[in-house]
Order: sequence, then C-alpha cells, then structure tokens
Amino acid sequence: MLRITELRLPLEHPPAALRAAIAGRLGIAETAIRRFTVFRRSHDARKKTALYFIYTVDVEVGEGDGGECKDSEASLLKKLSGDPHIGPTPETSYRFVAQAPDHLARRPVIIGFGPAGIFAALVLAQMGFRPLVLERGKAVRERTQDTWGLWRNRTLDPESNVQFGEGGAGTFSDGKLYSQVKDPRHLGRKVLSEFVKAGAPEEILYAAKPHIGTFRLVGMVERMRREIESLGGEIRFQCRVAGLRIAPGRSRRRMCGVILANGEEIAADHVVLALGHSARDTFEMLHAAGVFMEAKAFSVGFRIEHPQSLIDKARFGPNAGNPLLGAADYKLVHHARNGRSVYSFCMCPGGQVVAATSEANCVVTNGMSQYSRAERNANAGIVVGITPRDYPDDMAGGPSSALSGIALQRQLERHAFELGGCTYEAPGQLVGDFLAARPSTRLGSVLPSYQPGVHLTDLSSALPDYAIAAIREALPAFGRQIRGFDMNDAVLTGVETRTSSPLRITRGTDFQSLNVQGLYPAGEGAGYAGGILSAGIDGIRAAEALALALLDQGKTIRES
Repeated sequence: MLRITELRLPLEHPPAALRAAIAGRLGIAETAIRRFTVFRRSHDARKKTALYFIYTVDVEVGEGDGGECKDSEASLLKKLSGDPHIGPTPETSYRFVAQAPDHLARRPVIIGFGPAGIFAALVLAQMGFRPLVLERGKAVRERTQDTWGLWRNRTLDPESNVQFGEGGAGTFSDGKLYSQVKDPRHLGRKVLSEFVKAGAPEEILYAAKPHIGTFRLVGMVERMRREIESLGGEIRFQCRVAGLRIAPGRSRRRMCGVILANGEEIAADHVVLALGHSARDTFEMLHAAGVFMEAKAFSVGFRIEHPQSLIDKARFGPNAGNPLLGAADYKLVHHARNGRSVYSFCMCPGGQVVAATSEANCVVTNGMSQYSRAERNANAGIVVGITPRDYPDDMAGGPSSALSGIALQRQLERHAFELGGCTYEAPGQLVGDFLAARPSTRLGSVLPSYQPGVHLTDLSSALPDYAIAAIREALPAFGRQIRGFDMNDAVLTGVETRTSSPLRITRGTDFQSLNVQGLYPAGEGAGYAGGILSAGIDGIRAAEALALALLDQGKTIRES
C-alpha cells in the first residue's frame, strides 16, 4: 500500500472529498482506488477563520472499472519519488517474539496492574506464559466506589484510590493515548488495537490526540483482565508485595521470590516491576533491599481551571463549538527569568480536577475527564520542573538518597492538607489574587470542580519560592498566547505533585535491574514512561525481554 501524508481538506468537507483528494494527489482516477484507510487525522487551527483537517491515509490502487490505472503501486512510487508526502506504508502489525514451552518451572510474576502491568500480562498471556499478577488494590469497580468515598465523604482508603487498584492511575484521568516516545516497532499500534478490541472507539486508531475517558476505561480494563485470565493468566487483588527474596549470583544478585504483606511467599525468578509512580512504601522496601535506583527530575505545581468556552474561543475562533472539533486543548511553556521552566501538564478539556492522594493527611490534585469532555471547565496542571538538586535531605537515606524526591512530595502534600483546612479540601486561590499576592476570600465566575471541595486561601507557601515566582511570571505570558488565560476569576488548586515518578529503578539494555537479575522495572513508576500509551509500550517491551530471557534459561537447563 501507499501512504500519503499532509492531505488538507476544509473542516466541513463532504465524505467523498477525501477519495477525490487521494486520486488527485496520485494522479489517477478515483475508480482506480481499491480501498483506503485513515491512519491519522488532525486539524490545523492556526488560522481560526479557515480551519483544516490534515489526513494521513494508506491507499491500495489497482485497475479501475475501465482500466484507467495503468500504474502499479511500485511504479507510482517511482513516478512520484519527488513528493516527500508519498511513500510505502510501513508495517505496523505486531509480531510475538516468543512462544512459551509446554511446561514452565515457574510462571512469570507481574507486580502492579496499571497500564504497564496490564500490557506486560496481556502479551505474556498471548505468548502462552500464563503470568501471575499481584495488585495491591481492588478490582476496578470496587476501586471506583472507594475513590468516590474520598470525593464524596472525605474517607480515604490507602490501598484503593486514584493511584492504587486495577487499571492504575490512568483509569481516573483524561485517558489520553498519545505520546512522544520513540516507537520504531509501532508498539503503540498494538496498545491502541488492544484497546479497540476491549471496547474503545475505533477513532483512537486515527485521531491525532486520541482519548477514552474514565467511564469507558473501567469496562475496557475488565475485558482485558478477562482475556488474560482466559489465556491462563491469574490476577490477584489486594495482594501487596512487602518484600523480595534475592539470592547471591555470579555477576549480580538474582530474584528468587516475592513476599506478600500477609506473609505468603511466592517463588519467582522473573518479575516485572510495574508499580506506578505512587507506590512509596514499595519504593522504600526496594531501596532497603538494595535494588539500584536513583533520584530523577519531576515537576510540581497547581491545577488551573477556566471556562471551557474561553479556551474553545481562543483556539478555534468562530469555529468554537463545532462538534467536529470537540473541546479545545492547549500546550504552553514559559522559561522564567529565574531559570525555571513552567509548562502545562495533562490538560483535560471539559473535565474536572480530582482528589488523587494515596496517603492520609495529604492533598494531591490531578485532572480527569469523560469521553464526551462535556463539563463546563477546562483544567490543566501548571507545573515547574525541579531536579534532585532541589530535594531536601531524606531521613530515610541521607541527602543523596533516591528517596529524596518522595520526601519533597510528602512535605508539599501535607502542607496542602493543612492549607485546605485538614478536611481533604484542596487549597485554592483565584489567579488575580495569586498574581497580586493576596489571599482569596470568595469565588468569581469560575466554580472549581474539585471534590470534596476547595478552601480559598493564599497559595504562596504551597510550593517553594522559586516555583511560585516562576508561575507568577508565566501566567501573564500564557495570557498573551491564549487571551483570558490569566483572567482574574480563573482558579488555582493545589498541589500537583505526582506528575511523574521522582525516581528511576535503573535497568540495563536487557530490561533487568542493574544489580538484580530477573527483576524487570517497567512503566511510569520505574521512571520509563509518562502516560497510558508510553506505559503500555514499556510493559510490552519488558514482557518481551522477560520471555526471551526465560526461554534462554530453559534452553540452558535442557542443554546442561
């Protein structure tokens, strides 16, 4: 097939216009197009009065009804070799790297059932390895009820919340399915295809910025779990891993098993570590066990809310509200005079700000939206990049400890709890008051969506001084890019601290821990992903490496 990129059509074009545009670009009759599929569709909103859809399509050509097309695809490629937007369609089908033998001495174990754990388990199950998944939280529907317990009744379950449970933190999010990670093997296509098979709309296969939304994710996660189980896998909920059995080895120590919080021990020499970015007690256990890890950069800040209509108008102009476009998003960055970078993070059009803590007496914010993105407010994190040089001394391991970033997160989250009145309400402030450095006492036209509620206060102590200064400088700069972004009544809610893992469980090219053979750190918690899609991709890569290593081990045993 041929791939054509940069096919531009007006926003309101009729369906037949795309076929005509393909034929025109190739210089053939429309009847010579046997079939075509849309690989990607985005929109160009730079000129608000003349918006365009931009298509990437894969086309198969052949003889037309009247024999109009005399060119094969190969000859068309040669004839159009000077066009940079026409080429062969790349192969994106997924191919399994291994097949499990009939008998396995020990099944692989996966710790965590978020996106990385789900796709590691799914691919291993599809290859016949019958993985065992250990998830500290509950099944997704029970977990949803527990999450509502915090949002509606201010009751936190530390083991079942936005961070912990089936589906991971991505379940209670905007469900964004795009990433900037390098993906030469098109593993992202495997992730999206499995989501469609589990009930996601087919448009995620071609939308430039696909998303699913929380309600749809719940059912999809359940269907994927059932497929894993149908292929011989097993998922155990409310099974927190509290320790590892690690034995001496030749060049590095090696995995022997895991110890659950209830005292049960499970023998395992191949373990995928897909914890998510908030499993702080597990990070501490791994650190104490000597698993190599290091502090890494992450970001801290606030959530900001505007009327979605304001963002739509600023981005789409007279086309705001067009159902073909949906709710508008944005991506902003500002380099402050103090050397800090401020940027928008996890923008949720037509969504809500949610309580995302997993520890008692802490307040953490995140963004979430449904597939429709139909709520009245737009929200995004406005966050400041920080590095290990900014972290305080960590009592658990000293000033150079890999856990120092966790110490900073806890410090900020506990202070936010106090600023919010110690009731799990989030501290909030109007943008106009924040810029003027005065406390807020009443809301304006923007009603915050955070539940269980927002306590108006002064956020100037909620983040380090350098972060407050950088955000105060950035908001007016963002207002020059999106008119009204720094409106007085926009609401800031604190604090956003779980932007990514504050540490990396470093691995080698074999995907195994640098100093523990058989341990495969993966996903966002290990510091190798930053969202649903990239975590799913990383889970697949870890599963493939584990499968190949397990087969090599079996071959060595048989030959000896």
